[in-house]
Amino acid sequence: MGLNMLNRTRNVPSDLSVMHLLHRGSQHAEEMFSLSIGNSDITPRQYEVLSAVAAKDSVSQADIVSATGIDRSTTADLVGRLVKKGWLQRRRAKDDARAYAVRLTAAGKKAMKIGEGACLEADEKVLAGLSSAQRTKLIKALGAIVQELGSPA
Repeated sequence: MGLNMLNRTRNVPSDLSVMHLLHRGSQHAEEMFSLSIGNSDITPRQYEVLSAVAAKDSVSQADIVSATGIDRSTTADLVGRLVKKGWLQRRRAKDDARAYAVRLTAAGKKAMKIGEGACLEADEKVLAGLSSAQRTKLIKALGAIVQELGSPA
């Protein structure tokens, strides 16, 4: 019987629930990011979007969804907010009038660098209690989960 079925057939303490532990870990990581970011106005999701856009010269919102796992409507809202902040530029794609091509602005590159530093600092704080071998195993395991499950619908 797989772990999923095992969890459904008995009352599983929250400290043994993968869903609960991933959620709590995510909460702690976001808190560490917020503490690391200081007075800057960047959220973890905004940083994810900026990073996804920075990975290519010009990306579509569908590319951002695929890279981040953030749903389409939330991505559209985030991109709109980042355009208003002056961190992203959004124009109609040349090859598809229904799609947008999204690029980082100079201000967006600066914001992304600030977010990058906060992300690295948050990662260090979150992983501080783990040995190097445990860190490597955790990162590989989380990567395998993401790879196996793909992006949410």
